[in-house]
Amino acid sequence: MSTMTVSDARARFSDAVDQVRVGGEPIYLMRRKRAVAALIAAEDLDRLIEAADDLVDIRAAQAARQEMADGAASIPWDEVKRDLGLA
Repeated sequence: MSTMTVSDARARFSDAVDQVRVGGEPIYLMRRKRAVAALIAAEDLDRLIEAADDLVDIRAAQAARQEMADGAASIPWDEVKRDLGLA
């Protein structure tokens, strides 16, 4: 894990961005010996956001399956489409 003070990052911003982009490792920005932010490659951020979205979808599907297993009534597809304004 690479670290850099916020002051150093400000002074060497271009170098820090290149280090992250080429090296593929995030840089944690420190202030008073605490990590306050991080520089990461844009591609890595995109993957993290996509993974978080996928996890939300998986948890919602698991909850829906559990509701069905617990005996919750299903909603007819025609009703769902009507509620979403698709019918």
